[in-house]
Amino acid sequence: SNKAAEGAAKAEEELDELENKANFLLAGIPNLLDDVVPDGTDDTENEEVLSWGDAADLPKELGWPDDFEAKWHDDVASGLNGYQAEAAVKISGSRFVALSGKIAQLERALAMYFMDLHTETHGYTEVSVPLVVGRTALEGTSQLPKFQEDLFAITQESHTCNGEEAYLIPTAEVPVTNLHRESILEESDLPLRYVAWTPCFRAEAGSYGRDTRGLIRTHQFGKVELVKVTTAETSDEEHEALTKDAEACLQALKLPYRKVRLCSGDVGFSARHCYDLEVWLPGAQEFREISSCSNTGDFQARRMSLRYRPAPAPAAKGGKKPKKPKPQLCHTINGSGLAVGRTLVAVLENYQMPDGSVVVPEVLRPYMGGKEILKADS
Repeated sequence: SNKAAEGAAKAEEELDELENKANFLLAGIPNLLDDVVPDGTDDTENEEVLSWGDAADLPKELGWPDDFEAKWHDDVASGLNGYQAEAAVKISGSRFVALSGKIAQLERALAMYFMDLHTETHGYTEVSVPLVVGRTALEGTSQLPKFQEDLFAITQESHTCNGEEAYLIPTAEVPVTNLHRESILEESDLPLRYVAWTPCFRAEAGSYGRDTRGLIRTHQFGKVELVKVTTAETSDEEHEALTKDAEACLQALKLPYRKVRLCSGDVGFSARHCYDLEVWLPGAQEFREISSCSNTGDFQARRMSLRYRPAPAPAAKGGKKPKKPKPQLCHTINGSGLAVGRTLVAVLENYQMPDGSVVVPEVLRPYMGGKEILKADS
């Protein structure tokens, strides 16, 4: 009867609404933490794993006078006529910066060096990915629904992604990890190692009034991102290796840093275990995060249905052919290798000279046309 059909349709509608509410609530539950993660409430309780280099080493090598007070990176860049903050604000508003001349070239040199190091030495495959992604991709890597206010949304009148809301990427982790969404990979093809250099866009909704100076916290910044897809058995080992690959960038630049294991109160939503690399900034006289390297376990893979088929067991002599193994969830790992803008900050502050010039780190000189020193008049 019509009454029964209407009742069934209403029940179906109510069920859909309840399922949507349940899925939304479930999507807001963070990852379970690895046993190695220390208990703590905030970043003051993170555990220092190691420190590399000494803050006094580069000043000694460069011959800084004992009474020299290092400048902030924006003052150094301005002295080299390469920092156009006011022009960028006129164009785009606060937390945008424009670089020019030698400073823009130095930023590009850093990104190119990192990409070459990771592809030629560390065994990553370079990928070029879209900078605009749909809602499903962001749900897969767990930026949505929890962190919607930190994203730059594109109006639906302007563009949609397969009919979904579209967003600028907050990190290349999103499109790179989603390259294999809804896939079943073969165990023999794992681990997959990818590297991408992209601009990233973040609204920084929760950071009002913090880090308003310079390049530390901007709405748009370049980042070289490392992503791995692994099996459960190898994910811890691959996480350690990825972190070391990021550390190699800092070591090659001779930048002092420390490696910390994030405590339970500071670790990100999707990570089960995370290391932060914090670089020394002599102008600001503090360590600042330059890379976060996270093992998300199967948290992201479960959301994006990313699985692999284990290698079949060898057939016993004269026995039955073994059953085809069932697909298992992959593990995903990601980290910055490195954040290019913050590395530029660290190079400008650590390699500045009292006369306002900046010594070019040795490994970057081939990418700078052989330049060894950057001066305002050169």
